[in-house]
Amino acid sequence: MRRTRLVLAALTCACAALPLASCDVRSTPPLEAPAERPLDSRPGPPLPEGAKVEKAGSTAAQRASEEEIKGSYRPDDKKAKERVPDIVKRGRLIVGVDRSNNLMSYRDAASGDVRGFEVDIAREIARDIFGDPNKVDFRFIESSDRVDALNSGAVDMIVRTMTISPERERDVAFSIPYMSTQTRMLVLTNSGIKSVKDAAGKTLCGVGASTALETIREHAPKSDILVTRSWGDCLMALQLNQADGIVVDDALLSGMAAQDSYTSIVGEPLETENYGVAVRRPSKQHDTRPLLRQVNSTLERIRRDGTWSSIFEEWLGAYLEEPTLPAGKYIEEDAKP
Repeated sequence: MRRTRLVLAALTCACAALPLASCDVRSTPPLEAPAERPLDSRPGPPLPEGAKVEKAGSTAAQRASEEEIKGSYRPDDKKAKERVPDIVKRGRLIVGVDRSNNLMSYRDAASGDVRGFEVDIAREIARDIFGDPNKVDFRFIESSDRVDALNSGAVDMIVRTMTISPERERDVAFSIPYMSTQTRMLVLTNSGIKSVKDAAGKTLCGVGASTALETIREHAPKSDILVTRSWGDCLMALQLNQADGIVVDDALLSGMAAQDSYTSIVGEPLETENYGVAVRRPSKQHDTRPLLRQVNSTLERIRRDGTWSSIFEEWLGAYLEEPTLPAGKYIEEDAKP
């Protein structure tokens, strides 16, 4: 720019000594100013990939269904090789889990092993089928792909924080509950937020297609919602001040609190939810009732012999009081699949 000014100055001086007609600097094209670009008004790093912000009150909360849970299939007195011969013949159980739900189901960065509360539940199911808890093939399944993974036969079952509900029973079949949770909120300890009411005008985070989104819409209608692909993205958003709180089941919040000592679980319980093992819905082509009987046999056994309490204490005992699991609700045997 400085050089351009010097050249223009030299031209001006030269023209002053010449007749006006012989030098007309007005014929020189004017320099163009750089194109103006609007400033990015969003401070800080970009939102997690695939995330979006749902403005407060823009989506009405859907009322919880008044339908009752259909229930599961009662264990019978058959052996595993009679209930699930194809799985026994294959020699391994294929289970869909999460890869990043700390304490529940995650890949250990140091060892590369899949670990967590839900992983151990799946291993107990394998123990009762094969006599060996290690005969499990774990597949990482995204939350939005759980139903497709079952229907395509990619996995035998899903053990991935899947809440039992009448709406979901239209898509999958559930075992009896293997975990009972309460929906609460995780915040930065120094945020001053003590309850969901304090989050009015702020941003809360939840994962797409999760029941937590409806909980936020219902209990925090004045809060924006950052909708992400995973709970790990929610935790990162909280740490980067892109969200003021995370609303989900306390089992998942415990895993986040274990990862970040500057966070706290706060507020009264907003909802109570139960997780179940999900399998493909029974049909004439795919009768999954024997598999559900096998799974429920294991879940009843680990409740009875204390294994469930031991698994809970190992993974979640430092953060939560041991819940009382609801009694399993079973379908009448003369009912159709």
